[in-house]
Amino acid sequence: MKNFLLVLAFTGLTALCWGVYGPVLRNGQADMEGSHLRPFVCVGVAYFVIAIVAPGVLLRLYGEKGRWTSQGTFWSLLAGAAGAIGALGIILAFNNRGSPVYVMPLVFGCAPVVNTFYTIASSKGQLKPGPVFIAGLILVVAGAVTVLVFKPSPAKAIAEKPAQKPADAEKSIADEHGKPLKDATPTHGSTGSLSVKETTLVTLFVALTALCWGVYGPVLHKGQMLMQGSRLRPLICVGVSYFAIAVVVPELLLQTVGEHGQFTLDGSLWSLAGGAAGAVGALGIIMAFNFGGKPIYVMPLVFGCAPVINTGVSLALAGKAVGEIHPVFYAGLIVVVAGAVTVLIFAPKAGHGSAAKPAAKPETAEQPV
Repeated sequence: MKNFLLVLAFTGLTALCWGVYGPVLRNGQADMEGSHLRPFVCVGVAYFVIAIVAPGVLLRLYGEKGRWTSQGTFWSLLAGAAGAIGALGIILAFNNRGSPVYVMPLVFGCAPVVNTFYTIASSKGQLKPGPVFIAGLILVVAGAVTVLVFKPSPAKAIAEKPAQKPADAEKSIADEHGKPLKDATPTHGSTGSLSVKETTLVTLFVALTALCWGVYGPVLHKGQMLMQGSRLRPLICVGVSYFAIAVVVPELLLQTVGEHGQFTLDGSLWSLAGGAAGAVGALGIIMAFNFGGKPIYVMPLVFGCAPVINTGVSLALAGKAVGEIHPVFYAGLIVVVAGAVTVLIFAPKAGHGSAAKPAAKPETAEQPV
């Protein structure tokens, strides 16, 4: 019972961190004038400190159970790469004027479906979902779609602003989020509605993130098991992937290709805070797994609770930049949570013997990396 409470506690920590991730990162991007590479670099820097430096020092000073293995390292690096690419998808969705108020709930609604089917496919028949569990997944998806359809619109007061001088035209289109976005198109400033191209791109980037974050949990769990339950080593691997994908590659692109926008103090602090939230959330997932939690229900529970936190934080940060909230939007959030709880309660149970144990046998003969 104690371990189960710890699983719920760390799952709650991740839901909290990932719930604030989107709106905080969006603020950082807006303060950097809509740049998508610079906030991504800050996320990678935060992961470097929290997921590489800190656990590396702890591992060096105090040690830990488990050991480095090539297969465990590979799967943990792969999980980190999935997380980093998903983070980039979020930034690109924001860059096309998607709002955290509906982008994040849509991601959190679709990701558990990906997570569940990936986990079931990887179990080699040991996990068999029941009809109530499938119904829970359907609720999560239905709630996410409802959130998208009835997402808050820009406040009328913003849409009714008098025409501005040409010099200020680029500022008018960003008031939906309360921040200037110099790369946005002035034609969208009056209504705040997305063009067909923007809607398509936001949908594609949301799908990319849902896919990446959907496989993140089970892949990371496999890496942890192949490192004999280690907590710090998989986290370091996640940090290494983030550093390579979110710091090294974007910096090379900034130096060679360049990009609009610039680093600012406020934008950097917001983006670093977003990255820190993501890294602490990753640690929460690892700790939940360490106390016996399984991806089949830990991840849907995270993805079910995070959108509620995301919505509250998004609305608080947006202030008057968001218009009246449709009651069906809140109903959609409730459906997402209800579906996540159903998934938790009726999660498929494996038979005696974990699928990860047979896979670990060849690893025992392997020399530590």
